[in-house]
Amino acid sequence: MAAADQIKRLIKFYGEGDEDRFFASAMQIAASEARQGHANFAQELKELIEKARKERSSAQFEKGKVIPFSKSKNEIRELVDVVNSNLHLTDMTLTESLRDSLSKFIHEQKHWEVLNQYNLKPKRKLLFYGPPGCGKTMTAHALAGELGIPAFIVRLDGIISKYMGESIAKLRLIFDTMVDHRGVYLFDEFDSIGAHRNQGQDVGEIKRVLNSFLVNIENNRSNSVIIAATNLPKSLDNALFRRFDEIIQFPLPNGKEIIQTIENRLSGFTLDKNLDNTSILEEAEGLNFSELVNASEEAIKEMILSQRNSIKYLDLITALRKRKESHANRLQ
Repeated sequence: MAAADQIKRLIKFYGEGDEDRFFASAMQIAASEARQGHANFAQELKELIEKARKERSSAQFEKGKVIPFSKSKNEIRELVDVVNSNLHLTDMTLTESLRDSLSKFIHEQKHWEVLNQYNLKPKRKLLFYGPPGCGKTMTAHALAGELGIPAFIVRLDGIISKYMGESIAKLRLIFDTMVDHRGVYLFDEFDSIGAHRNQGQDVGEIKRVLNSFLVNIENNRSNSVIIAATNLPKSLDNALFRRFDEIIQFPLPNGKEIIQTIENRLSGFTLDKNLDNTSILEEAEGLNFSELVNASEEAIKEMILSQRNSIKYLDLITALRKRKESHANRLQ
């Protein structure tokens, strides 16, 4: 039967609500039972795990797609995806300055009534910029989780229309919705509509959408949080920057954050040797947070599928190296 440590680990992950590690640990138990000759029991476990995973995924999908809008606002369904986030800042690896800025933002939001007594308003409008995979979108979800409000992910591809005026009407609908439904409204890949208006290649409708965005964000008096995120801050129109309460940079992880990210993702699993920080940093330099997590998960999956009890350190190094080589190839 399953070892005591495996059972304790399973309960720990369940209590923490960490579904990925919970299901991974359950699969480890099934693999262990198979190695001990309990083939039928192992197969039953695997089938139960897969069924539970699918049902859980389906339930979360349906929950995330629930849109609390009145029937008169049905058109908004085509413009936003709504997510009820359970993510928090403590779930993320962040620089000290970034965590400090976000914590202060949350503190202001949670104490808006106190500020209001002194005729002051909390910060609501943020511009995130930095390389892909450094946590901009994830942070928007975390802010929603911290504040206990839904995250509204604006579908910019749904806003732009070939018909004059239609795009502006759709954008206006989103800003009107901010008044009725408080949430974190994320305009991801914002450079697609926020590029310099003097760029000759821009079509007229895009320029009109940008002008409309500037007017709407300037006049917005809702209690919703507005976040624009971009990988290309230099491409943004200069008029945008003064419309936001704070501009926050998301840098690539430094050495300490690289190790912390990998250790956090491998937590609860056993490595066949201790982390060699020098080798890890050599292979991981220049990778973003998302790539570090993906490399760690690749090593975990290799362990599970190979029915081993520990992660091979070489598998982790190889996964990091592949991603670094992919970076180099894209730059050529």
